[in-house]
Amino acid sequence: MFVSGRKILVLIVLLAVIKPVFGQQDPQFSQYMFNDLYNNPAYSGVMGVTNFTTMYRSQWTGYTGTFDEGGAPKTFLASFNSPVFKLRSGAGFYILNDQIGPQNNLQFMGSYAYHLGVGNGKMSFGVRAGVYGQSIDFGQYRPNEVNDPILQKGKESQYRPDMGVGIYYKAENYFGGVAINHILKSEFDFGSDSLKNALANNLVINGGYMYEVNYDIILTPTLLVKTDFVSYSFDISVVGIYREKFWGGLSYRDSEAVVALLGVNALKDKSLKIGYSFDYVIKAQKAKQATSHEILLSYNMPAVTGGGKKIIRTPRFRH
Repeated sequence: MFVSGRKILVLIVLLAVIKPVFGQQDPQFSQYMFNDLYNNPAYSGVMGVTNFTTMYRSQWTGYTGTFDEGGAPKTFLASFNSPVFKLRSGAGFYILNDQIGPQNNLQFMGSYAYHLGVGNGKMSFGVRAGVYGQSIDFGQYRPNEVNDPILQKGKESQYRPDMGVGIYYKAENYFGGVAINHILKSEFDFGSDSLKNALANNLVINGGYMYEVNYDIILTPTLLVKTDFVSYSFDISVVGIYREKFWGGLSYRDSEAVVALLGVNALKDKSLKIGYSFDYVIKAQKAKQATSHEILLSYNMPAVTGGGKKIIRTPRFRH
């Protein structure tokens, strides 16, 4: 028995009213509404077009460590996903590099999703698997004790397997998904019991509704909820698109920042999306820099079915 798309959205709303406590393990993206593959493997191929997306985020731009230059998180993501029409499914992958001071996290993840028609929409069941790597440059630390046994010399790296699963539902005017990432809870120790740390299970829920104000304007409110089952955070946004070409919006990240989003759908068929977001920190500014910046490039290749016939794209699903 399948869960309807409307019931998924009801679940999202219920989780949104729980009292939040902010926590973060994976990097965050302000333009998450254009980056569903990263959050949920079930998104693979669900839009019916082959897509390439890259994102670069500079968080708390200008932040410096106590002793040395640098330290502000910088994240790069490159992803690809495409439908596999003959198998009623989709496939994709992403590569992510997240630099946080002396620590660097690297992910290589491939995904597969099976699609089913449910009601007036499409239900997708997805799985991802790959490698999660952590590197630490111990030379960037300044110990209180010179001979602290925890701190090693030079740079150490470890790589562990990683997996995630998800469900995604898309109808004409609304969409939603639920995913659990890092289900293997892989552990890193860098040769020392004192440094043991494991990837926490990460539940990600997202959803949105597309409202046609008039022939020229479509508004899309979206919600993203993330939790490691100890604490959680959420992003809530509204993006408007004008004549399928220009778009802009506002977003609020719980207990952290407000965000402005701008972009354009370029080329004759509007297949190239160029986006920019500007974050302004509203909480704990003294411990951070006040602004973050993010750039998005996303390209949809011309779509064909397995038999070679072209698909007529629905503008409201173009992103």
